[in-house]
Amino acid sequence: MAQVLAIANQKGGVGKTTTSVNLACALARLGQRTLLVDLDPQGNATMGSGVDKRTLKASVYQVLIGQARIVDAIVNTEAAGYALLPANRELAGAELDLVDLDARESRLRDALAEVDTRFDVVLIDCPPSLSLLTLNGFCAAQSVIIPMQCEYYALEGLSDLVNTVRKVHANFNPRLSILGLLRVMFDARMALAQQVSRQLEAHFGAKVFTTVVPRNVRLAEAPSHGLPGLLYDPQSKGAQAYLEFGRELMARLAHTGAAAPATPASAT
Repeated sequence: MAQVLAIANQKGGVGKTTTSVNLACALARLGQRTLLVDLDPQGNATMGSGVDKRTLKASVYQVLIGQARIVDAIVNTEAAGYALLPANRELAGAELDLVDLDARESRLRDALAEVDTRFDVVLIDCPPSLSLLTLNGFCAAQSVIIPMQCEYYALEGLSDLVNTVRKVHANFNPRLSILGLLRVMFDARMALAQQVSRQLEAHFGAKVFTTVVPRNVRLAEAPSHGLPGLLYDPQSKGAQAYLEFGRELMARLAHTGAAAPATPASAT
């Protein structure tokens, strides 16, 4: 049974897609059969994986509304080593199309059930908003990984996201929990970053991943070449951090098992 992980943050520009693409590549490098689901209408994870979103014959949109089977929409990213369920701008219309469909919040979960035995890990790159798409991601997932910058506004958004996860856990998906928080685009020279990092560790304890992804130019350049940072510059500090995060994630998943405990109320 695949471990299904949603990578989410309701705040935009926090390195969510960069984390999704590079973590997928890292897990593939570590021998995990990995599927990356691009659930963002911008299709950045698709383009960053080297797949042209403008030429897709089928995408996650057709899968969600029942026009295509998931096995027909999945493409292989040969260089990166993981499979991809791609997205493009058509997905923006899914919000309206899903409203009138049965079991609208569990369409992705039902689709992933068809390929459950083909993968060890499924990563879902959620859009930066609470929508039917994000709800589908949360209903399909067992756990949530939250990438975040160590800055004040990120803390404000984190509280909202934790509350959202709790509501989905209570009303739609009782197995959903927060697996951990990943500090990304971290600049150790900034006192504020150090301060927020300490606050995260104080409030969330072991939920904060040990790995810290530094702010790295090579990671920022990689998407323009249609490559994960791990392929664009494998020796860069950012790429090495994501490879280390892949190892830490595998160890945590092995420790927690398929059903991680719900986030305690004291986490906030």
